[in-house]
Amino acid sequence: MINGLLGSGGGVVLVTAMTFLFNLHDHKAHATAISIILPLTIISSLIYIKSGNASLEITIIVTLGSMIGAYIGSKILNRIPINIIRRVFGSMMIITAIGMMFY
Repeated sequence: MINGLLGSGGGVVLVTAMTFLFNLHDHKAHATAISIILPLTIISSLIYIKSGNASLEITIIVTLGSMIGAYIGSKILNRIPINIIRRVFGSMMIITAIGMMFY
């Protein structure tokens, strides 16, 4: 649950809190949330793999793809205007919420 709210769930709670409660600049809030994802996800993955609820092979493949995406995303994050980041982030939260209502 903690990983979902603060880490690989997009850091929805964490980004919002850092932006509005701590007045952290949007770019820094997103970058900080992304940096928190790695340790939380490693711990969660190990627990799921150990319990037999996740495939090690698929986890490795998805991890490699995620690492490539993270590298590209970190390079372009500072080049995107804040208003676009807010719109994309908000849109993704809405799309995810709608998707969760049907699955």
